[in-house]
Order: sequence, then C-alpha cells, then structure tokens
Amino acid sequence: MSTTPTTWTEKTRITPEKIQLARIILEEIKEGSQIKDAVHRHPLSSGGYIAKTVLVRVYRQLVESGEWLPDPDFLASIRMKPVRTLSGVTTVTVLTKPYPCPGECIFCPDDIRMPKSYLPDEPGAMRGLQNKFDPYEQVHSRILALQDVGHPTEKIELLILGGSWSAYQQDYQEWFIKRCFDALNHTVADTLEEAQALNQTAEHRNVGLVVETRPDLINVSELIRLRRLGVTKVQMGAQSLDDHILEINKRGHTVKDTLDAVNLLRISGFKIVLHWMPNLLGATIESDRKDFERLWDGYCPDEIKIYPTQLLQNTELYEIWQKGEYTPYTTQELINLIADLKTVVPRYTRINRIIRDIPSTNVVEGNKRTSLRQDVQQEMSKRGTVCQCIRCREVRKQSVQLEKLVFNDLVYSTQVSEEHFLSFETPGDKIAGFLRLSLPKLDVSELGFRDLESSAMIREVHIYGQSLTLGSEMEGAAQHVGLGSELIQRAQEIAYKNGYERLAVISAIGTREYYTKLGFSLGDLYMVKDICAKIKNNLGKDNKFIIVNLA
Repeated sequence: MSTTPTTWTEKTRITPEKIQLARIILEEIKEGSQIKDAVHRHPLSSGGYIAKTVLVRVYRQLVESGEWLPDPDFLASIRMKPVRTLSGVTTVTVLTKPYPCPGECIFCPDDIRMPKSYLPDEPGAMRGLQNKFDPYEQVHSRILALQDVGHPTEKIELLILGGSWSAYQQDYQEWFIKRCFDALNHTVADTLEEAQALNQTAEHRNVGLVVETRPDLINVSELIRLRRLGVTKVQMGAQSLDDHILEINKRGHTVKDTLDAVNLLRISGFKIVLHWMPNLLGATIESDRKDFERLWDGYCPDEIKIYPTQLLQNTELYEIWQKGEYTPYTTQELINLIADLKTVVPRYTRINRIIRDIPSTNVVEGNKRTSLRQDVQQEMSKRGTVCQCIRCREVRKQSVQLEKLVFNDLVYSTQVSEEHFLSFETPGDKIAGFLRLSLPKLDVSELGFRDLESSAMIREVHIYGQSLTLGSEMEGAAQHVGLGSELIQRAQEIAYKNGYERLAVISAIGTREYYTKLGFSLGDLYMVKDICAKIKNNLGKDNKFIIVNLA
C-alpha cells in the first residue's frame, strides 16, 4: 500500500487580488447582500468578476484558519448547483473504456473512441475521454471539482457507466473498482479487499455503487460476483416490454429475460433501475402508453430512466429513417406522452431522468430539447396534473419538523416478494426519508446467498435533504436526526411480525460502520442482524412518529 504524492487540498493558487476581493464580497453577503450584487460591486482589475469557486475556497480558508466559524447555511448560499447534492448523497460518474458490447441495437451510436452507446461530447462521457478512461483520475478530478464549488464529498455514490458492465473482463472490472476506491481513499491499496476495508473509515466513503448491464447477462453467479465488488444498485436497459419491438430493434434479449433479471436482483437485495425507451422502431404513441403500464405489473422498478429514442447518425436506425421507414416523435408529441405517463408512476418509484444528455447537434430529426423534464412539468402544470414519483416529492431544501412527520407503509406485491415502501413524509406530502423492505416468497439461501436464510431484506435506506458531512447536523434538515435508524426499527418489526428471524441489508462499503452501530454484523455478502429477541422485547413501546397506513 502506498500514498499518492498529491493531496486533496493541492489546487491552483488564487491570486492575492482575488483573495482580497473574495473576503470583501463574503463579508457583504454575510451582512445581507445578494451574491450577484456583492460580486458585481467588486470587479477584477483585469476585467470580469470573482467566480463562486473562489468564494467557496476563500470561505473554507477562513474557516480552516479559525477566523470564521463553520456555517453550513452560509456555505449552501454560495454553493454552485446545490441541487446536485439535495438527494442526500454526492454522485460521481465514472466511464469505462471502449469495449465490444454483445448488443446490436439499431439505435445505438458506435463511436470507436467511446463505450457503446456513448458520444464523446456528452458531459459525463467527455470527462471519461479527457481522463483517458482512467478510473482513479476520473474520481479524483471530479471530487476536486465538486469541492471547488462547495459540495460535500464525504458520501459518494459511484455511478459506473459505459456499455454493458457484465460483458467486460472480470480482471478489468476488479481493477477498475479498486482504482475508484483508491481515489476515494487517496491511498493505493494492494488489493480490492484492502481498498474496500480502508474505505469503511475513509474521508470520502462509498455509500452506493451502481453499474449498468443487460438483462440477459444477469444470473445468480453474476450477482454474487457483483456483491463481492461492492455493487448495490444495477441499471438495466429494458427499453421495451414488447418482444416484437425488442426483436426488430435488435436488442438481443426477451421480455422474459428482463423479468427474470428483475426478480433475481430483487431477491438478492439490489436496487433496480430500468431504462425505458419510447419511440423505438415499430412503436406508436398508443403502444408506448400500454408498454409503460406494463412496468408496474411484476417489474415494479425502484427507479426508471425514460430515454426517448434519438435519431443519430452512425446508427442503423438512421439508415432506416433515410428509407422513410421510421418517424421520430415531435417534441410536443413527446411532451404530451410523458406528461400522461408521469401521472401513473407509483409512489415507490423515482424517475431519475427523462432524456439522455446528448447535445442537440447530434440529433438529426425529432426532439432536440434537453430540457424535456422542465417542458413536461410545465405541461402538467397547465393541465393541473401531478406526478407522485419520489423525485417529485423529495423534501430537498424544505425544512423538516420531526414532530409533524407522518410514517407510511406502502405495500405492493411482486412475483418473488412482498414489498414495503416505508417512508417519513411531511404534511405537504414531501418525502424526508424512506426504506425499501423486501419479504421474499422463497428461500433465497438455496440459490447461493447463504447470508439470507430466514431473512427479510433492506434494499435501500435513503434520507433526503442537502448532503451533509458525516456526523454533522443542520437545523431543519432531514439528515443525521435519526430517521434512518427509526425506519430500520420499523422494518425489523414488520419482518418479525411476518415470521422472519433475521434482517439483512445490502450495505455499501462506506456504510458498513453505520450498520454495525445498529447491531448488524458482516456476513459473506450482506450485513445481517438477528431480530427475534430484540423485537419481541420492544413491541408495544411508544413510537415518536405518527403512523398512517397507506397499504
């Protein structure tokens, strides 16, 4: 194990003039001035104005020197793009190297410089290309950039993108993830296991690890391997739930493959993200409406990404369009369709995205607007309709009054489990935190998941609001006030009442310490807790939150 020669605080120097002006501007903001007004009152001698990154860095210097006391609210006021961390964690996207994909999808671009389906001028993909797809450099540079604009980086969700993860060579996968952990730890470990052990108490802890793959690459042995890598969430391209549409678009898998993969992911505790694509070859507005409704019949994804098909050059679909055999939906047709679809999304699902972040210059015909989510929101506002997905109900900046939170238990059934979506919500129907509890209908241990014998499964615990540093608190914030442990206590009670002897959790590497403090022990692949005696002794005790059942 060795330490890299650079440190997290080694950054480009700020000129004395910028430091002096930043101090003046910060003082004025502290006294009540608007940021824009204060900045414009103090232009640089060379022209232009002080950037927010400089304000953040000088603020941190003032705190580190002891001149100013830490003020999270003040930092939040000068932070750039606070929405990036309003979901409770800070996401860092990392791109894998170009590598052959088993799929032959007619809509995927095929740029030899990039992993399949990605373009070099997409923002996230561009960072991968600039760093020559080196995982360490991608994570390291992204964390520095986030720190520069004032975002906390103690709780990091790693989002690994680039083709089909499960199709890459296994030694490459292990090396890739180890290098991501090395960057988080700022220490070069000898093995992946050593890097994971270091991350449990590192400055930048991994609280979620996401990969994307294809449904036909998911099986029990693959999921066991993903757990050893530390993966907690899997994104899959379902694209359509119609076998004919899948066939003519050359997806290379069936609807049954997708359902089988979803079932395996669920009973093994993974969080499930499905990609769904309207406007594929052969689809119509009406068939897309019916196809979207199928998502909630057995599949029940935790999160979805809606990726309308985009007509790009260097694809087989482009050639089909040139022959007049494919017609892209117009922007307004897409807005109307998605505005309809959002009204049927269940309260336990989060819509992560509504369009790929592909620059409009790459789109040949059809919708070119990357602001489609905002356009859909405006359309729904005109109609007076609402979306009840998790993202639309996150508490975000709203202050939380603990005594007014309502506890909800939303129950729904899948082929392999009874699901409980436990949540604490404000009187205004905003989610402060939630927990996903799966009660399996079969003996999962027989499949090879030995930790899960007689176990209910916590697949996710998420507390919303601005991401805070570990151990810190902010008045009115949902994080670090006990909502997570309260949700876990409720999950234990539900599991016990349904006859389960143990409770397992699919813990990320950086959250193991948290679950250890709550009585969980690390097994082979999961953290597990014997709940029988503990719950029996606690049943009947008063809870400090109101209980309302929505089952």
